[in-house]
Amino acid sequence: MSRTMKALLGIWIAALVFAAGWIAWDATKDGKPSIGGPFQLVDQDGRPFSSDQLKGKPTLIYFGFTYCPDVCPTSLLLMETAVEKLGPDAAKKVNLVFITIDPERDTPALLKGYVPNFGAGIIGLTGTPKQIADVAKAYRVYYQKVPGKEGSPYLMDHSSIVYLLDRNGRFVTHFTHDAKAEAIASAVGRLL
Repeated sequence: MSRTMKALLGIWIAALVFAAGWIAWDATKDGKPSIGGPFQLVDQDGRPFSSDQLKGKPTLIYFGFTYCPDVCPTSLLLMETAVEKLGPDAAKKVNLVFITIDPERDTPALLKGYVPNFGAGIIGLTGTPKQIADVAKAYRVYYQKVPGKEGSPYLMDHSSIVYLLDRNGRFVTHFTHDAKAEAIASAVGRLL
């Protein structure tokens, strides 16, 4: 096979793989992207926690890890600030959820000391590696362990998205970590 034919075959295969991924990404439910779904994890107190426990209130969810040096704490502060903009009682009307993508290190005990830094009512969730992989897949979260250099601890490379769910646990929209707290507050406020 000539070099040109191999190149064309490679492009064709790449196009098929991309198309298959796009079709899977474009799957919708009720006109909204198919993002999210039921899950069973463990909260910061070591208790089983189901996605059903979030129903009844709008929910902001962020996937990250406690050893994250910058993006995770910034995104969690963004969520907290957005809810504070809705008034003093808003924190009781909105679920704030942090789901670790590093269950190897992020135990319930570690989450218990970490999540209160971002609001008294924030829920920290962990689970087995498979449980985390399943919930990350449902929310289309990318994550991967990155080895540390020169003896330093590993980090986690991951997407940085804040997900907004309605009172029934259905995906409404998402925000990047660059979003403004006012934009998130406005979207959450429409669901209260």
